[in-house]
Amino acid sequence: MKTSTQIEIASQVIGEEKTVEYIAKAGFDAWDFSMFAMCKYDWGKGSLLENDHPLAGNNYLAFARRLKKIGLDNGIVCNQSHAPFPPSCQEVRSYFKRAIECTAEAGGKICVIHPDNNKSADENAEMYFELLPFAKEHHVKIATENMWNWDAERDESSFAACATSESFVDHIDAVNDDFFVACLDIGHAEMRGSGSGAANMIRALGHRLKALHIHDNDKWHDSHQIPFSMSIDYGNIVKALKDIDYHGWFTLEADYYLKKFNADTIFDGIKDLYAADRKLADMFENA
Repeated sequence: MKTSTQIEIASQVIGEEKTVEYIAKAGFDAWDFSMFAMCKYDWGKGSLLENDHPLAGNNYLAFARRLKKIGLDNGIVCNQSHAPFPPSCQEVRSYFKRAIECTAEAGGKICVIHPDNNKSADENAEMYFELLPFAKEHHVKIATENMWNWDAERDESSFAACATSESFVDHIDAVNDDFFVACLDIGHAEMRGSGSGAANMIRALGHRLKALHIHDNDKWHDSHQIPFSMSIDYGNIVKALKDIDYHGWFTLEADYYLKKFNADTIFDGIKDLYAADRKLADMFENA
């Protein structure tokens, strides 16, 4: 079982190039191309902010190629990516094809594109149907992900697209295409109020499950913390993955753990992430 981690938080501290290098040196087999900097969304105003990041400019493919080369020079590949969000904003959606292009250019095989939290499986399928021909041209699969909303009155998460096993299966089956797959976010699945529990969702998804976002939380908030640091029971999750004969990567989305590190110490944090991910991978191999 091979390991990977996303690059978002570390990139904000040391840049994408150094982050990919550090991920390789820490021991990971791959890097997950976080592309949230491609278009920066103002959640208060519901529109995009001014942005001078290379992914937002005309030379975005050259930037993706440079990251790929750094990875390959250090012995690792890009296994998957994450497109910007939310898809409820049309300006953000206009960048999805660019995200697919960058995924292909970097060597990734899957691009995670969020569903609209508040749309049905059939409504979200329309968005994915628009993108699939372009994705196929670039030999990149699209993955949807289980989401959540927040109920302030109840102080817990509430239903959103793909939050339950039934909704997630409905989303995959509504598209019914080999280039459209499931990425299970372990932390989202374990949040009180919305998720069906990761192990249950793994078994329900079965062959549809091709990618993971792995992180820990208190089973209440979306903490994106390092595995084995909070409340999630990874033993049952690993067993469920083994039961369905999962053949994807063990990809971390636990980089909020890195927020306590600075440029001088962040490599230590990345090494901590690798140790946790390797422990999970070993659990899987030995199950």
